[in-house]
Formats: sequence, structure tokens, C-alpha cells
Amino acid sequence: MSLRVGTRGSRLALAQTAIVIKKIQALGIEVEQKIVSTQGDEVTGVPLHAIGKQGVFVRALDDAILNDEIDCAVHSMKDIPAIRPSGLFTSAILPRDSPADFLAFSGPVSAVRMIGTSSTRRRAQLLRHDPSLEIKDLRGNVDTRIRKMSEGQYNAIVLAEAGLTRLGIRIPGERLPPEKFVPTPNQGTIAVVSRADPSIMEVLSGLDHPATRRDVAIERAVMEQVGAGCFTPMGIFCRDGNLIAEVLSLDGTKTERIEKKIGTLEEARAEGTALRARAGDLIADAYHTLGISL
Repeated sequence: MSLRVGTRGSRLALAQTAIVIKKIQALGIEVEQKIVSTQGDEVTGVPLHAIGKQGVFVRALDDAILNDEIDCAVHSMKDIPAIRPSGLFTSAILPRDSPADFLAFSGPVSAVRMIGTSSTRRRAQLLRHDPSLEIKDLRGNVDTRIRKMSEGQYNAIVLAEAGLTRLGIRIPGERLPPEKFVPTPNQGTIAVVSRADPSIMEVLSGLDHPATRRDVAIERAVMEQVGAGCFTPMGIFCRDGNLIAEVLSLDGTKTERIEKKIGTLEEARAEGTALRARAGDLIADAYHTLGISL
């Protein structure tokens, strides 16, 4: 048996795919890698929220699977939207790496005033931490973001710590604690999506990490009930069933937050529903400010 594994062409996507391919090959399966360009890769001059809804890094790979061009695709699980096309299945979720954000800076941290990020969540959390900060949009792959900081366009940038680790990049900065800077749902997790084909699913199940799958399933259950999309500043993080979830205003001045031990997906959905009810005004305000229809 052999598998055609699809991936985006960025250096980080290729590094993550190399991890998956090595694990598949260890099972005695031959692998062919195929690079697929996505909308998120092709449109880099605007913030992510201006391109479209969540899934800009995923849809082309989904289509390639459904069109039988590839058998499975490797993703950062945080990029996978809640609503999935029929016929696809998340066949493997690898052990989670660091879920945290990393603040990289080129000088003393006391001199950091201008920070680059395109994430509304990171923007709001940074402003909550220090309202005097100037947050500027920043797109591009990890290397591009680091280069722009080195050129002095920003004092600091925010990156996912797991991505830096997978790329073998060591850079001055500090880890932002996920309990305070609550990460986006599923951050730090690699997922393998395939057709709902039992033979493919069975092979890929050998890569699955049940404890990580449980935690990210709780995060996704909350995310689906909140339903705020990638436009609203929202962090959801679960470790060993201990859930932290929050929705913020775009300027970081208001927060609705829950912290609770979760035992089942039903409990997670109930907490997500409650958070949605409490944070409805914050979600509506974010969409209105960004000029996006709910």
C-alpha cells in the first residue's frame, strides 16, 4: 500500500508533513508527497479576516482529497474549520507540542512598543496586557515575519512556539503563558485528514494520540458552540480536561471567560453555549468593526 500525502508548500507545512511522513513510513507504508497551493498562501497582502472565513489554508487540500488527487493531507489543526465537507475524516491527531504563543523581539523587552500580528486574538490579548502597545498587521511565513522584525519594521512579533520548534528556529524572546494568553483552539497540534476510506483510516490511526484527541475535541466543541469564527478575538485551551475559554473585545478592554474541568463533550458544548450567550455583544461588535456580516 502507498499513500499520497498533500501539504501546503510553506517551510513550516513541509516540516510538519515530514514528521507525519516519517511516522507513516515507520509503519511500512510507501509515501508520495504532493504540494497544493491554498488561498491563504496566495493572498498575503491583507489580514486573514479580509480573505474570507476560517479554512483559507484548508479548502484546496480538502478538494484535492475529494477529487482523488491525494489520499490525505497534513494540517495545523487550528486551521481546520468547524464545518467539514462530507466524506472527510480526521484520521490522526499527533501528540500536541507547545500550545503557547511566543513573543520574539530583537532588543530589550522594555523597548517593545510596536508588535506585528494579523491575529485579532493576539492583538486583543496584548492590548489587555498593555493598552499602550501599538499592534500592526503582519502576514507572511515565519521567515518573512522574522525578517521584517530584523529590518526594524516591528519591535516584536508573535509566533506559535510549536512552529519555531518544528523549524528548529531559536530566536530571542519569551513564551507567553497559555493561561493568560489563551491560544487559538487546537494550536500546537498536527492533524492528518483523509477520505473516509476504512483502509486509509486504519493505517493513519496508528499515528493517533488519544489524550491529545480528547483535549482538542473539547476545544472544538466549545468553539463550535461559540461560533464566532476567526474574526472574533477568542482563545480556547484544554489540558487534561482543564478548560480555559475566553472571548475578548477587539481592543482588549472587555473579556468573557470560563475556567472549568470538563469530562464530556456534552459538558464542553454546554460551556460553549453559555459563553456564546455571555459574549454575544463582543462577537457582534467585532464583526461590525471589521465590516463583516454575521
